[in-house]
Amino acid sequence: MEHSIIISGFGGQGILFLGKILTLAGMNEGKEVTWFPSYGAEMRGGTANCTVIFSDELIGSPVVSNPDTLIVMNDNAFSKFYSKLKKGGLLLYDSSLINGHEERDDIEIIGIPATEIASKLNAIQSSNIVLAGAFIAKTDILKESSVLDVLSQTVPAKKAKLISINKKALLKGIKYIENKKS
Repeated sequence: MEHSIIISGFGGQGILFLGKILTLAGMNEGKEVTWFPSYGAEMRGGTANCTVIFSDELIGSPVVSNPDTLIVMNDNAFSKFYSKLKKGGLLLYDSSLINGHEERDDIEIIGIPATEIASKLNAIQSSNIVLAGAFIAKTDILKESSVLDVLSQTVPAKKAKLISINKKALLKGIKYIENKKS
């Protein structure tokens, strides 16, 4: 099993943090993983993306041209990576921030109102974690408990209050997908 992801948006949305959380959870589960960040020169507002690969075997390269899953948080990211998503792939996008898009019938497309969900938690900065929950629920590649553990371990002590908020955001993303399944 090898599964590649491109996560993209703009700086300040927690794109790299989302990739790091998924990568660390995969590593804690004993998977082979890579995390390859890329971002513009700007601190906030510039482009940011990262690739994450999970595998049962050694990974030859962290470079991904055609991912199995694409997680996008803004229109520019959507436009840049949409056509690169592998046939049969999964697209998860923040439907609170991305309005219209062209349809492809060879991929699965799921809009998650991640920013709206996070806003209801009074934690708009956790919209990336809502998308992490959606990814977990949709793919079953990672265990919910692994990601919850990593959230507890990686948030700095000075931001400890974000741990419970991020856990709620993760569970809301999972619940959103579970509700769509039924």
